[in-house]
Amino acid sequence: MAGLAWFYVVQPAREFLASWQPPAQVQTTAQQSGGTKADAPLTTADVQRFVRVRREVKKALGSSFTNVQQVWTDIQNGQSPSVVTVLNVVRGVGSGIGQARQAQTAALAKEGMGAARYAAVRREVNRALGLPEVDFAEAANALQQGRFPDLNTTVQTATASERALVAPFREELTKTAAAGLLGL
Repeated sequence: MAGLAWFYVVQPAREFLASWQPPAQVQTTAQQSGGTKADAPLTTADVQRFVRVRREVKKALGSSFTNVQQVWTDIQNGQSPSVVTVLNVVRGVGSGIGQARQAQTAALAKEGMGAARYAAVRREVNRALGLPEVDFAEAANALQQGRFPDLNTTVQTATASERALVAPFREELTKTAAAGLLGL
């Protein structure tokens, strides 16, 4: 049993986490480029920069994005992912994550957006789209540490202004929302 757990749970989680390198922070303070704090209210410029970064991430993920998209569709239909599903996705996209992280880092630098601000905008965009905040990177990290991951798919309500800011990009962002499962 321990051998199966090692090969089917711990090893895939370790490989995924090894390829999951968060974007490097250019600044270590709470302020990001352009003076925007990570937890500042969502702006039109934030959403536009987020969309451009997400386009680069999707392009870098290539065909491995399809499996992640299928899991995301299941989540949207009210199905919480099982640990086995998480592991299968983690195993399938492991190699593409490194490329997507590099593309994300380059796009964030080009857009002048820090990783903390990007993560905050991603949360707000997901709320505005009516999507849950599920992150497979956190789930893989929990599995590697021997903890059962929290795969809660609760949706938090967005404000009317957040929904209005995201509305022009709603269709595109809904199609690429699955990248958020990977922390991208």
